[in-house]
Amino acid sequence: MTTDTIPIKKIKEINRDELVAPGTPLCAGCGGLEALRLAQKELGENVLFTNAAGCFTLLSVYPFTPFRGSWLYTSMSSPAAAAQGIRDALDVRMDKRGLDRSEDMQVMVIAGDGSTYDMGLSPTSAAIHRGLDFIYFCYDNEGYGNTGFQLSAASPLGSATQTAPPTRLHPSGTEAGKKDLFSIWAAHHPPYIATVSPREPLDLINKVRKAQALKGPRLFISLAPCPTGWGFDPRQMHLIAKLAVDTGIFPLKEYEGGTVVHTRVPRKRQPVETYLELQKRFRHLFVPEKREDIIAAIQKSVDDYWGPYE
Repeated sequence: MTTDTIPIKKIKEINRDELVAPGTPLCAGCGGLEALRLAQKELGENVLFTNAAGCFTLLSVYPFTPFRGSWLYTSMSSPAAAAQGIRDALDVRMDKRGLDRSEDMQVMVIAGDGSTYDMGLSPTSAAIHRGLDFIYFCYDNEGYGNTGFQLSAASPLGSATQTAPPTRLHPSGTEAGKKDLFSIWAAHHPPYIATVSPREPLDLINKVRKAQALKGPRLFISLAPCPTGWGFDPRQMHLIAKLAVDTGIFPLKEYEGGTVVHTRVPRKRQPVETYLELQKRFRHLFVPEKREDIIAAIQKSVDDYWGPYE
């Protein structure tokens, strides 16, 4: 079935199951999509998703969706504001308009790092400050992936993007480093924050289960290895995701009750070079000559992070 074969006036007559797309038009090997799939399976069907413009917008193209829950598309800056309006409307209807509490829904924001770290951060801060009851799922592929992979506040030191390419004057590519979104959220004292990876499904599911039992603003920052933006074979997604954790570049941790706990500490961290050299976005650090200084700077930032925990 395609949208071309469905007259608009017939949409309401079609069985709901027939409107569920058999697949998605996203890139093969998308790590963020696998992480979201695992999270959604744990959350269940009674979820309303507010989606910021980005790669995952293509998940729900009218009238198709791979989700059983409802889907609301928003601008890149406003998914948290939309979640706030939906949450308030549900609460008002249940309190004053007779909506049965069995009809209540979980509200979940789905947004990339461009929206989460940059354009949507201000309204999200306001939503956290208000204590809004919602789950925020950020698929972090460390760049504006939907428009050609430009620099974002999540782009790591030394990575190449369309707007921060390595040049003769700036051979390192991205120079600013990655914004610490985890700490920014933690400064608001929300009930729960967690980082997750598609390569650690049990860790992810356990964290979603824990967050689901809580109320208030809850954040998941999911590593989203991106074959097109990072430059690797889609079949290597799980290897890339594993190395991000094993090298310590992407720590798996959670914040609850003012305390941060690492849910997986690499017993023997691998050199960051094993992670960098598999990705085209870091190729300029190895050819035409190896940039030992930049690689060492990346390694030092990881070592400095893990030093207090080892």
